[in-house]
Amino acid sequence: MKTSRSFHNIRLKNKMLVMYFFAVFIPIVLTNVIFYIVTIENVKKQQMQDSTLALQQINREFKTIIDEAVGISSSLYTNLNLNLFLEKDYVSDIDYIEKHNSFLRNFNQSRPINPSINSIRFYTDNSSIIYSGGVYSIASLQQELTHFKEALKNSNGSQILIDTPSNQNFETFSIIRNLDYFYNDKQKFVKVEINPATIRDIFNNVTFKGEVYLLNEKGEIQYTTNPSIKQLDKPINFHQIEKDNKLVTIRANLNNGSYLSDWAVVGTISEETMLKTVNKSKLFIILLALINFLAPTIIIVIISRSFLTRLHRVLRHVKRMKNQDFELIHDQEYQDEIGQLTSEFNRMTKKIKDLINDVLLVNIQNKDLEIKRNRAQLSALQSQINPHFLFNALETIRMRSLMKDEIETAKIIHNMAKIFRNSLTWGKDFVPIKDEINLITSFLEIQKYRFGDKLDYEITVGEDAEECMIPNMALLPFIENASIHGIEPLKQNGKISLSISLHAGTVTCVIKDNGAGISEGKRKQLLSSLESEEDIRENVGIKNVYYRLKLYYPDQFYFNIDSHLDYGTTIMIQLPSQIESPITSHSEKNLYFIK
Repeated sequence: MKTSRSFHNIRLKNKMLVMYFFAVFIPIVLTNVIFYIVTIENVKKQQMQDSTLALQQINREFKTIIDEAVGISSSLYTNLNLNLFLEKDYVSDIDYIEKHNSFLRNFNQSRPINPSINSIRFYTDNSSIIYSGGVYSIASLQQELTHFKEALKNSNGSQILIDTPSNQNFETFSIIRNLDYFYNDKQKFVKVEINPATIRDIFNNVTFKGEVYLLNEKGEIQYTTNPSIKQLDKPINFHQIEKDNKLVTIRANLNNGSYLSDWAVVGTISEETMLKTVNKSKLFIILLALINFLAPTIIIVIISRSFLTRLHRVLRHVKRMKNQDFELIHDQEYQDEIGQLTSEFNRMTKKIKDLINDVLLVNIQNKDLEIKRNRAQLSALQSQINPHFLFNALETIRMRSLMKDEIETAKIIHNMAKIFRNSLTWGKDFVPIKDEINLITSFLEIQKYRFGDKLDYEITVGEDAEECMIPNMALLPFIENASIHGIEPLKQNGKISLSISLHAGTVTCVIKDNGAGISEGKRKQLLSSLESEEDIRENVGIKNVYYRLKLYYPDQFYFNIDSHLDYGTTIMIQLPSQIESPITSHSEKNLYFIK
């Protein structure tokens, strides 16, 4: 419930933003991110499958040409005529040439054409043979293959050797077989050399996007499509190659009998290559995301502006009503809820105007008559005492006292005359603060004459507040209450202080005494009677001042009474400043003291 209430306090514009982020922005971002991640994973998986199939194809094709070469070497291994040709001791060169022409040339011509086989060579240690025309000495074979002796030493029976020439040209592969099936008098070998172009065609598979390596049982690279390691002085192990962390390695074992045991075809492909298709479609994904953002954003902005603009217009006109500005909303009438609200507002405004013209105006006239009647009653009360007569009488007594050297009596009578002279200004509603202070000073001098040392007073007025206008006799009744009800019950050390200051356009008056004070209950009762405007029977002076302040400043003044029994009373009044004549400068704010 509290969460719901706090949500109601959020401005409508912010609610729309929240709805946009949680209903549009975040779902679209998550959808596109998830779509991109899933797409990448699917592409990786598909690329891995395609790469594995391509590597398996390379594996099969390589094994096929090896099997073909092995098949040829096997047929030669069991060829009796070939073994007799290489084992025979020839009496002369002519005898060998005749045998060579009759057997080996016919053999080459009758051999089926196989494009994957580059050449077939025979090697023997028969010294009666002329080494040419496809027959060579074993010494030349040893020169071609540096590790031939070691391989021959480890050979067992009809061992098949797969090797490349000593210059490490990775494009040449040969099947070497010991022809020891019939006779072992002389060493005989056959070397079936595979066509390098066929090897290149197999390993340069267009469907595999990375580098391909052919590894022997020791893990040494026998062939590779990597151009940086195609020519080497000595074999290099595959694990010694520096590979990027983002490379994906795929392995396919040959396992083609004993002659290819533990050989493998290994492929490496970078993730960047695998995701090249995704990277190409990245722009499309971003464009799609922008479209997904743009379309709902434009729609939401249009809808939001449609009702927010009109709602703000209605709100502005409603706020103006508190200042009695009942202007109608001149706008096209729409059929939606905001349009209906605008129409109802205009209808309500017209009715309020009618009520003001028909009812409120009559009430204002009645109030005017009541104010005039109250003023007439106040004037009647004032006229009961003729101030001119009293002033003249007091002035006569004062002069007689001066003639008899009764200085103190003359001073008191002079103060009384000031008070009665002030009654001549009752026709003025407002007087400067300095005039009110003069009147209060005269009253306090009379009270000091009455109470003697029992009463002391202090008046502090800011110089910038002297010319501020306040209602006539707005402070004197409180000074009178402080002296009569506050100080009089005391036996000694009574004090009344009055402080007036001007700050930020507000006049603050504080009247304080250390007299008898009143109880908390009586204080609350007094304030309650002021608010309820009870009949003026008790506290006439305070109520008269409060009602006058309320008449002049309906809701622009502050009034408070703070009192504690046996500790005194403090009254604070704050009024808006009204300056009749401006002061010289606010920077020259001096205070004067009257004691």
